[in-house]
Amino acid sequence: MSNLTLILLAAGSSSRFKLNVKKQWLRINNKPLWQFVADKFQDSLFFEKIIICSSTDDIEFMKHYADYTFIEGGKTRQASLKNALTEVYTDFVLVSDIARACISEDFLSRIVALKNSADCIVPYLKVTDTIVYENETIDRDKVKRIQTPQLSRITVLKNALNTDKDFTDESSAIVANGGTRAFILGDECAHKITHISDLNKIPCLAPPSSDTLTGTGFDVHAFLDGGKMWLGGVHIESDLSFKAHSDGDVAIHALIDALLGAAGMGDIGMMFPDNDERYKDIDSKILLKEVINKINNFGFILVNIDLTIAAEKPKIAHYKTLIRKTLAQILDIEMARVNIKATTTEKLGFIGRGEGVGVIANANLKYMDWTTNQVLT
Repeated sequence: MSNLTLILLAAGSSSRFKLNVKKQWLRINNKPLWQFVADKFQDSLFFEKIIICSSTDDIEFMKHYADYTFIEGGKTRQASLKNALTEVYTDFVLVSDIARACISEDFLSRIVALKNSADCIVPYLKVTDTIVYENETIDRDKVKRIQTPQLSRITVLKNALNTDKDFTDESSAIVANGGTRAFILGDECAHKITHISDLNKIPCLAPPSSDTLTGTGFDVHAFLDGGKMWLGGVHIESDLSFKAHSDGDVAIHALIDALLGAAGMGDIGMMFPDNDERYKDIDSKILLKEVINKINNFGFILVNIDLTIAAEKPKIAHYKTLIRKTLAQILDIEMARVNIKATTTEKLGFIGRGEGVGVIANANLKYMDWTTNQVLT
């Protein structure tokens, strides 16, 4: 056995990346970046266990992609690492950032080969530019640009992190606690993705797949006497409303399920359970905005939607344009990409008897193409 565990840190918010999509959800062909990196490490066969430390919002969705161990991260890199270390039972741990996507097997092998040389094995890059510190030029040969992954003895690392002081890497914490580190020449290809322009410096990343992902949603709601009726985000003049935990907007509910289905993100009941008081009487437009923001964060772009509203009443022909405008604004797509159809069930079933409304929704997504010039410049 390798006696080595891998921790991949992916709990960051990507605030410096300046895109709607989190960088860990950039698609490399069909894989999100975090899975692409984890799978590359797994292929090396060095590790007994791979732990991915991520944000609460991402973890459940990540579990749909791969069978790694997922741990909730903290507010800082160090807090996330400490959380992940609770699941490490080997003598050695290798810690890397998801944002370092191109770790070669040769680079990894050189690090692992030195695991008994010090408490922490640290890759670094030489500095070739002149270095000025507080207006004084210093010897650049004494300056190192530190990289990850770093390999540490687990007991030493845990002891070093048992402090309130925050460190930006493992080796700094270990040395501050009296431990030792050994340096190894790093790899320029192991560049860290921090800003959009960094994607130009990553040689191993394939562009995203051009696949179209399709989802279907279906929902029905019965009528109630009185109240306000909302359909497709629009107030419908009626003496009826919908029986529901939220505002009962059956069109938006079906649309949410279609969007979640295309993204592989479950269903509306999983995301907004009807036994949660936070969603009691909530405006469904708020839920739709949350869903489309999450879908964008996870690397998807909405192509178009198509809704079929089945109802004997109310008559919605003169509301269809307003529904299209309303949904297009929420979804941030052209109105032409929002289609609304109205039909009846020829007096059949509960809809035909005028007891409620049913809606079928379809949505198409694509992956955000990070290779385009407008993204990288």
